[in-house]
Amino acid sequence: MSEAIALSLISHTNAGKTTLARTLLGRDVGEVRDAAHVTSESTPYPLIETPAGDALILWDTPGFGNSARLARRLAREGDPVGWFLTQVWDRFRDRALWHSQMAARTVRERADVVLYLVNATEAPADAGYLQPELDVLAWTGKPVIVLLNQTGPPRPVADEHGDEVRWQTALGSRPFVGAVITLDAFARCWVQEIALLDVIRDVLPPAKRPVFGRLAAAWHARHMARFEQAIEALAAPIARAACDREPLPEDLKATLRDVGRTLGIGSDDRDGAKARAAQALAARLAADVRASTDELIAIHQLRGRAARQVLEGLAAAVSVDAPLPAGKAAMIGGVVSGALTGVAVDLAAGGLTFGAGLLTGAVLGALGGAGVVHGVNVARGKTGAALRWDDAFLSRQVAAALLLYLAVAHYGRGRGDWVADEYPAHWLPLVARIVDTRGDALRAIWSRREGACDAGEMASALRAPLADAAYEALQALYPGTLIERHDGSSPAPT
Repeated sequence: MSEAIALSLISHTNAGKTTLARTLLGRDVGEVRDAAHVTSESTPYPLIETPAGDALILWDTPGFGNSARLARRLAREGDPVGWFLTQVWDRFRDRALWHSQMAARTVRERADVVLYLVNATEAPADAGYLQPELDVLAWTGKPVIVLLNQTGPPRPVADEHGDEVRWQTALGSRPFVGAVITLDAFARCWVQEIALLDVIRDVLPPAKRPVFGRLAAAWHARHMARFEQAIEALAAPIARAACDREPLPEDLKATLRDVGRTLGIGSDDRDGAKARAAQALAARLAADVRASTDELIAIHQLRGRAARQVLEGLAAAVSVDAPLPAGKAAMIGGVVSGALTGVAVDLAAGGLTFGAGLLTGAVLGALGGAGVVHGVNVARGKTGAALRWDDAFLSRQVAAALLLYLAVAHYGRGRGDWVADEYPAHWLPLVARIVDTRGDALRAIWSRREGACDAGEMASALRAPLADAAYEALQALYPGTLIERHDGSSPAPT
């Protein structure tokens, strides 16, 4: 027999309930405006359903306005005067107050758990509405989970915990408050939604927990399927870049003669030919990553597309793939870098910088000049020169992909169209460390591109370390949250 569990989203007016509802539901519902009492009726939305017909329902409710008057009205609901004020006077003379009363009654009649949203930018002592609204929540007789909203961009876990403790202390000992957790409508991560389900289970009566367990499992499976799709979308362009080559149009002898011209001692069309070859290589990667970013955005039920940006510093990431001694290879590497420096700023293509300028930093650290020797010497049996991406650059693309994944996974739909922002500072060293510990595994993968390079096989090999790295990053950002893979394993502790 199928069952339903109802969650009611409650808050002071204009605190972001509908925005959070859009983020949790993954679709646009209700109306969002910077005004009071935008939501006028309680509306149910299915959050998750199981094949057996079980349903987790999210109710979006009108916000509380004059909370003190609301608490007084509800306290008098049993006497004739109170009935008259509610059903007659308020209904026609104070619609906002009447809607708030109807919302409170809907919660008491239908909800299993109340999600009470508060504005974390306010100090609890400054929220004059808090005490009367807690009285209203007590009147409903339902267990309450307090959600801290408007916390800003993702922060280190210690900072979030500090806010939670501050609000928990202000709320005091109230038996109906089951937990205080952070869940910002703009910047929550799906891992935090899993944590929310855990605390909802803990406050439900025992008879409701079996059905909720089925619903939570379906919710988790949905997110894990989305995670696996995201990893595939991230791995594919890196794999194709690893296999990509762009032949140089001139022979190697002519290339060596062009050293002087590239340094400014004369020039002809050969320099432009080398620049165009590198530009073609870069344009393919930029277009591929932009398409992958758009796919990642869609996988996470967001709107918008990857931004168009200018690629800078690309030359240092390109290596020459040719059968040459180390000394000559280093010279050619310098030639290619010099030829590209002047045109890199003209390569307008979005996505490759992942919205936060990461590529610039990655490229500055990539191999160039004499650093191309390793890439050259492992290429045997070639008859012509070609450009390709360097191993170090490809490894840095893995770091960029992880940062992009975290940015998209933390972007709430209620925020609106996808916009690439600067990454939180604490993400950068974390991702760098995680990728660095997998350096040997990545180098082994890049070594497979010698000879015939199959981008499909390369992507398949790359998915496992990329997924492991993403798991480790999520576990580090949200310690104590159990994220199980489909094979039943979980990330190694960090």
